[in-house]
Amino acid sequence: MKQFNLKRFALLLAANSFLLQVYGFCQVVDSLEVTNPDSVYAALSEPEKRFARNAVAGLKVADGLEATLFASEPDVINPINIDVDHKGRVWVCEAYNYRPAVNGKSELGMGDRILILEDKNGDGKSDLTKVFYQGPEINAPLGIWVMGNKAVVSQSPYVWLFTDTDGDDKADTKEVLFKGIGGSQNDAGIHAFVFGPDGKFYFNYGNAGQQLVDGQDRPLLDKYERPIDFRQFKQGVVFRCEQDFTKVEIMAENFRNGFEVAVDSYGTMWQSDQEEPGNGGDRVSYVMENGNFGYIDEMTGASWRLNRTNLEDEIPRRHWHQNDPGVVPDLLETGSGFPMGMTIYEGELLPRKYWDQIVLADAGQNYVSAFPVQNDGAGYKSNGIIPIVEGAKDKWFRPTDVCVAPDGSLIISDWYDPVIGSNQMKDKSRGRIFRVAPTATPYKIPVFDLNIPEQAVQALQSPNLSMRYMAWNACIKHGWNAEPFLEELFNKYNANPKLRARALWVLNRIEGFNYRALDIGFRHLNPNIKITALRAVRQRNSDPTEYIKRLTADPDPQVRRECALAINHNHTYEALDVWLQLAKQYKGRDRWSVEALSIGAYDQWERIFPAWLERAGAKPGSTDAGKDIIWLARTRQAIPYLTDLAADTSVSFKSRLRYFRAFDFFRAGYEKSQALLNVLTVNSSDRIEVSKLALLHLDKSFVTNSQQGLNALNKLLDETYGTDHYIDLMTRYELESENDRLLKLALDKSNEVLGRDAGGLLLEQAGISYVTQKLESMNETKKSALLASIQTVGSTESVYLLRNVALNADEPASVRKNAARYLGASWPGEEAVVRLLREDRLNGDIKVAALEGVKNAFREEIKVQLAPYFPKSKEEIESNKPTNSKEKRKRRSRKDRS
Repeated sequence: MKQFNLKRFALLLAANSFLLQVYGFCQVVDSLEVTNPDSVYAALSEPEKRFARNAVAGLKVADGLEATLFASEPDVINPINIDVDHKGRVWVCEAYNYRPAVNGKSELGMGDRILILEDKNGDGKSDLTKVFYQGPEINAPLGIWVMGNKAVVSQSPYVWLFTDTDGDDKADTKEVLFKGIGGSQNDAGIHAFVFGPDGKFYFNYGNAGQQLVDGQDRPLLDKYERPIDFRQFKQGVVFRCEQDFTKVEIMAENFRNGFEVAVDSYGTMWQSDQEEPGNGGDRVSYVMENGNFGYIDEMTGASWRLNRTNLEDEIPRRHWHQNDPGVVPDLLETGSGFPMGMTIYEGELLPRKYWDQIVLADAGQNYVSAFPVQNDGAGYKSNGIIPIVEGAKDKWFRPTDVCVAPDGSLIISDWYDPVIGSNQMKDKSRGRIFRVAPTATPYKIPVFDLNIPEQAVQALQSPNLSMRYMAWNACIKHGWNAEPFLEELFNKYNANPKLRARALWVLNRIEGFNYRALDIGFRHLNPNIKITALRAVRQRNSDPTEYIKRLTADPDPQVRRECALAINHNHTYEALDVWLQLAKQYKGRDRWSVEALSIGAYDQWERIFPAWLERAGAKPGSTDAGKDIIWLARTRQAIPYLTDLAADTSVSFKSRLRYFRAFDFFRAGYEKSQALLNVLTVNSSDRIEVSKLALLHLDKSFVTNSQQGLNALNKLLDETYGTDHYIDLMTRYELESENDRLLKLALDKSNEVLGRDAGGLLLEQAGISYVTQKLESMNETKKSALLASIQTVGSTESVYLLRNVALNADEPASVRKNAARYLGASWPGEEAVVRLLREDRLNGDIKVAALEGVKNAFREEIKVQLAPYFPKSKEEIESNKPTNSKEKRKRRSRKDRS
């Protein structure tokens, strides 16, 4: 056999294009001894790289694994979300009609499809494609969940339930489960439902969702039969509900756009979240129950971009308010991408390093990867990413979802497009589905007879969620007949703990269950089994406090975390005692633990904090744990202790910023204001910084109506005059008595950032009449200096002033030229220059100065509009000269005719 030669192969490509088209690229390569597959792929033309037959060649697959093309265009186009049913069939939501306002209306003139793809012979490739449903109302759905003959399809403003009643794989009925959801044709609308080990459904929406009602427009009722007030919850939300879609619970809030929830066998929730693009802040979170995840400011609703005290050093952390009290920490930030579907791999077909790990499809970063998670105090950490499939050679690879099939292989959907994000798509003709498994592993789906209790319990151990759903319900239906097999699985000493947890969840829901397994669970050595037992009993008992108390002294911080979460909204004396015991064991420096304590104390700080003080001793803020609890406590009783920590000069100023930030989480009140005034009296080497922070956190009206406050403010203004501190204080307090000093600062520092800040602030708070009056009485030098100080403001007033001075023939020439030059220092000013040039109102040196001010314009459209007004360079003049006598005669002829 001849050795593979790249040049020979290129000639072969050119000479045998017909052969390539008929027999396929792979068959030609098979006739050669290929020593470098990457070189083969690189030798393809760009159009050839896009052929489905080359799809796998464009991927980099982890060692020991193999990707096969399960399905591709034309059978599937633009798959945005998938599910794999208990038979191993792949159900696909297509999104051909995605964002028609941006990408153009569908050429098909019909709605999107819900497909069923089936591999009939076990070779890992789809042999049969069926259209389960297609209708005009289906336009770019974001989620699908399959349960036997039913499919839940999520697409704002609706969630639909489609049912196949006659077994022909076609939807016969359609029901609206939920409606009124924001985010139509928006990535941040309603997303997919998934099955939890507790028999409930979990789902989410992004920050466009806003609210939902049931299919009859009735308000949703929570598990306490109370209407849910969606105004109380911020941004993206995670939900849980029963299988009949009632008793909806809000599990966590304040995400931007979590695309899919993943729930492991212990009932722990995980979710990725999309940042505002370009800030490196995509993240994966452990979804702590009832947690606030920090996308917007809890108190003000302000964006992460707004400056605040104790600002995080890194933008990704800043994006999620990670330094704020009451915000659950991120598991990890994953950079700038487009994280979409995710799952927990609880199979055993893939290599062990992927077992029980988060698996995420990131369309922006062109990969499907695992994120190994380790315990970290009461929470978790992940030290890195293990790639599974990467679009290393083909950047059109845009994985949108990943599911686990019944055999333990991964099924991955690929949107396949040159772009992702910004609501755009450039390719509307392609889409792929891949299967990833160990090399040469057939696609063999286990079959169970769920009418037999023992086999139903065997099916419960499947890595596939749809199979587990079917098995879970079959076990519940069998009831006591399934109990011996479930108890055998739960008590099997060498069984995987996650399988034991699944058995415990089902046992907990069987009518007449005798609690024997739960008692064992509470005494189990494995912390995750204890956590599962506690979560299970909470779903069964209206007051599980007696069970919670069994675990409050547990040595494992994650178990204690779960106890703290379990007493949220529990106002009994027993719950208070639980919280105090947990707080006593907290040693500090574990953000997960203290946030769990905060969630447990929610809306109960008024009774919890004084009880804690009684046990904390004379100096509650002297320990790391005490500092954390004071920092988080939402009661005015904590303010004196917070004040002591903020004023403690024995520690660094930077480490005290967290306490000043904590003051922002109290509404304006006398206690808060008086405490901050007391901070102003502390003498230390960093007194100015401390005083400034105190004044910036004080209520403005309190300071201006308090002689003590005014004295402190005026003293600090004197001490900080000529610095950024002075500008910060003036921005907040806008004292009219300081206008003349602001003016002086603007004149003295007009060519520095400080002077321009002063000039802009002066114009904003003193008004245009004040500035105009001052200009009239100034000499040329001072006029130019004052105009320089407002050049970058870009407000209507600043542009008006600069424009009028530039056009005013009564002003000195030097002042007019400077005004014209400064006019182009802001974007609105650039637009004003363009208008003046078009109106031919600028002449001579004034025009030259104005053009000098806009010569570095950033916006392309402004550059184009300005180009005709700039003098041509010598090179441009030379390039436009006639190059021969014939052209010269043409020019003379045109001149003569004119």
